[in-house]
Amino acid sequence: MKHTLAVLVLNKPGVLARISGLLSRRHFNIESIAASHTEEPDITRITIVAQGDDHILDQVIKQLSKLVDILKIHELQEKESIERELALIKVRAYPNRRSEIVDIVNIFRANIVDINRETMIIELTGDEQKINALCAVLVDHGIVEQVRTGKIALSRNPEATKHLIDMSE
Repeated sequence: MKHTLAVLVLNKPGVLARISGLLSRRHFNIESIAASHTEEPDITRITIVAQGDDHILDQVIKQLSKLVDILKIHELQEKESIERELALIKVRAYPNRRSEIVDIVNIFRANIVDINRETMIIELTGDEQKINALCAVLVDHGIVEQVRTGKIALSRNPEATKHLIDMSE
């Protein structure tokens, strides 16, 4: 089962390494991890998507809560949150096939962010399924490279902060 955790931490060196090390030691497979500063410059938000059963998840949350620089931990439910990924996809784009690729890009509401004689770089923001679908269509054109950010997510619920595990109290 996939779990998405939102973890607020103090913006200090080594915090991300300690978190990923803890997850690794607990055999909790990290599918994606994204970190960035928040509206507060001294706080970082880490979004972790990982595979594991509920028992392992409970253990991981308990272990994470023991780390000094952790402020809050929240498991985001898919139906109650907004989730997005960003993908950059470099695809073969010879002149005789460019219009076909442009049509595909438009259907997916993606953007072409770079073009040269042989390739195009396409930018797409969306959920995992949308990005997977675009990649499946572009495979016929020849995907040269791709990179994805991993999931970032926010709870839609204005009351969500009440359900956070608050380490500062």
